[in-house]
Amino acid sequence: MGLYYREKFKNGAEIAVWEITETENQLSALCVLPNDEQEELSYISSEKRRIERLAVRALLDLLFPEKVYLRYHENGRPFLQNSIVELSIAHTGRFACVITHPENSVGIDIEALSRNFASVEARAVNEEEREALSDKSEIRSHQLAIIWCAKEALYKYMSQNDVDFVRQMEIARFYPREEGEIQADFIHKDGERESFTLEYTILDDHVMVWLVG
Repeated sequence: MGLYYREKFKNGAEIAVWEITETENQLSALCVLPNDEQEELSYISSEKRRIERLAVRALLDLLFPEKVYLRYHENGRPFLQNSIVELSIAHTGRFACVITHPENSVGIDIEALSRNFASVEARAVNEEEREALSDKSEIRSHQLAIIWCAKEALYKYMSQNDVDFVRQMEIARFYPREEGEIQADFIHKDGERESFTLEYTILDDHVMVWLVG
């Protein structure tokens, strides 16, 4: 399928989403992988993970007229070795997405709404967030999907190790719509609290949430 969604925002951020319908060989033919990425790809045993990596590379080739070199910090945060542009990456079985900003930190996540979020509720949702969930199963599932994506996007944005998703992140009450904003707090280990506004949109049967500093 290729490029599924692309949008530039007034704050300087840009999001691009690739719908993954190609085989590994088809994606490989679309990309010119730098040697380092080609070597890293050869060590990935999962075909699904290799395809996701190739879809991300296809997006980078679209977003940047010059060749950029994707690397990862020890904590897993991606960065471009030859560019000061900030970026964040997420992928599911169907989509890969990239958000960029010329200078500010960013975070993004995407999930299928069909996923069973029971385990997410048990390990990532605090009591106040749980009390705000709807009694209607479909709305509740959408709320859980957005909460999870919001916490993942915030986690990527903060780029800290050993973050407790229950105690260190708080998502304010909201009603899920096709698109909107979410208020969230991140509580540092010293007790300092930071507040953020995240945005989200529904892409067909997926939800995507992002944050720009």
